[in-house]
Amino acid sequence: MIVLEAFTPADFNQLIDWVDDERLMKEWSGSMFSFPLTEAGLTWYVQDSNNLADPSVFIYKAVDSKTGVTVGHISLGGISQRDRAGRITRVLVGKTTERRRGICQAMIKALLRIGFEDLKLHRISLGVYDFNHAAINCYLKAGFVQEGVMRDVVRHGEDYWSLIEMGILEAEWQALQAPLSASAA
Repeated sequence: MIVLEAFTPADFNQLIDWVDDERLMKEWSGSMFSFPLTEAGLTWYVQDSNNLADPSVFIYKAVDSKTGVTVGHISLGGISQRDRAGRITRVLVGKTTERRRGICQAMIKALLRIGFEDLKLHRISLGVYDFNHAAINCYLKAGFVQEGVMRDVVRHGEDYWSLIEMGILEAEWQALQAPLSASAA
């Protein structure tokens, strides 16, 4: 089971170790950070995050509840109380050896629960590069729907990357929870 805990400066070095090449950094963060990732570069990122009084961004580390080991990183930002909407902005399963074990899906499901239950959001969206098939499959399995493609939005070297826009609505998420509730009863 994955538990999401607030990402703090004490977690910076773990993330820095994981994001060890420029391409991975761009895949994870777009152009939000410059490579190499540094503690100074992360300081502004966590400023004013995880504040229930002003909920505009929540940044988490994903912890395996059995081992207590941090296995990933995820954030929910762009939160609009007026529109009851938010956007998953960064998802990273830490070590490559941990990938393809369901960690991404567990992280997404935990974040959707926070977004829809705790924050009372109506819509949560995300963007994923079209070549990231593992992430796309993870998001589809978690209930996201592909809504469109933004073609050639990022340039990396001589290549252009297209971004798939995905979203999930509160009612869609609730429908996915109903079978879980029925089996628990």
